Amino acid sequence: MVQTLEKENIAEIVKKTGLKHIAIIMDGNRRWAKENNLPSAMGHKKGVDSLKAAVKSCHKFGVKYLTVYAFSTENWNRNPDEVTYLMELFALTIKNELKELDENNVVIRFVGDLTKLNKKLQKEFSNAVNKTKNNTGVNLQIAINYGARDELVNAVKNIVQKGYKENEVTEELISKELYTSDIPDPDLLIRTGGEMRVSNYLLWQIAYSELLIIPQYWPEFDEKTMSDAIIEFNHRQRRYGA
Repeated sequence: MVQTLEKENIAEIVKKTGLKHIAIIMDGNRRWAKENNLPSAMGHKKGVDSLKAAVKSCHKFGVKYLTVYAFSTENWNRNPDEVTYLMELFALTIKNELKELDENNVVIRFVGDLTKLNKKLQKEFSNAVNKTKNNTGVNLQIAINYGARDELVNAVKNIVQKGYKENEVTEELISKELYTSDIPDPDLLIRTGGEMRVSNYLLWQIAYSELLIIPQYWPEFDEKTMSDAIIEFNHRQRRYGA
């Protein structure tokens, strides 16, 4: 009875707990495809539907920020054909989904070193950012060519270049130099696919995030998965080291 009641009041849980930001490591596309006797490309394609479901769930439940790990700095080491397909899928997805995302008031941002992406993809991303920047709904951050260590190195370089003195370097200053400088740190980090690691993702930002590892592969993620994650978050006690 308690669980049923909770499922009917997910938005109230979000409000009560102050859950503002969910970060997701979208893992398991290739394994899902393999287990379903499909090419890996179909797993990535199905993963797009799961991302749409995650965004819609955040909107429905009142979660303001959603940050997803789409392509890491290490993913360049994958099969070149798969990397090419992923880049084409990113471009096609943004192009096809932008109108609906904009109509649903979603703010789109990309975090990572975008300079290493091809010019066509950079243009598509820039267009999406500019078109949705004045929206007021869910803030969707898509991490592409992102690595947390790379992000921290860039932050330190920026601080040095700006001439800050040693005694001026604080946690707040470092946070301001990160890709996520103007959004709150994640309250909850979800990893699909069952792997027990954070894979160089938001290392600074998740210092006090609640971690939730779930067995479902990313293509299986839906509104129920999100609601169950929020219910689990509601059962956690956040002590922040106290």
